[in-house]
Amino acid sequence: MAGVPGQGRKFDVGTALEQAMFAFWEHGYEGTSVSKLTSAMHINPPSLYGAFGGKEGVFFAAVEHYLATRGDFMNRAFSEEPHAAKLISRLLYDAASHYTDESCPGGCLIISSAVSVTDANQGVADRLRDMRNANVALLSERITADIADGVLPTSWDPIEISEYIGVIIQGMSQRARDGATRAQLERVADRTVASLGAAAATPLRT
Repeated sequence: MAGVPGQGRKFDVGTALEQAMFAFWEHGYEGTSVSKLTSAMHINPPSLYGAFGGKEGVFFAAVEHYLATRGDFMNRAFSEEPHAAKLISRLLYDAASHYTDESCPGGCLIISSAVSVTDANQGVADRLRDMRNANVALLSERITADIADGVLPTSWDPIEISEYIGVIIQGMSQRARDGATRAQLERVADRTVASLGAAAATPLRT
């Protein structure tokens, strides 16, 4: 990624955002000060404001970087799995793997960075909430389509199941932050898939 001026030289935006991503991931939005960011990104405050407009600008650029790199598993699952049952299974097991990656702070950046966001940064919390809700809504749409096509039984309630999966995945993120292992989270995935019945393991029609 192209560099931009910083401290009398150019700094690489991709490298800087990688470091910012880890800072926000570890400390959360509220807990990551501008001084922590500039130290992590190896730039000075004028360079940060000049390139990103401020802390919020850095944060959402870091979120986009996360979604394109370490956090891309969810978007890839949605794009590669046409049917809801297999999509749900993939989301759960991929979350177990990615959220417990020892090279990362653990869990999901978008989930964990929103913890304890105060009213002063409500706009940040709202944008993060909208991102999480968008995935729940998209899963609901996939379930609805599969029911209409006869792939899933009419007993499935798209809203209830998508909310259920959203709660499980967000809970898995927090458990990973608390030290749960991949094997432990995979057992959560096992139980979740089993709770959805045979249709989750084998769609009625593919």
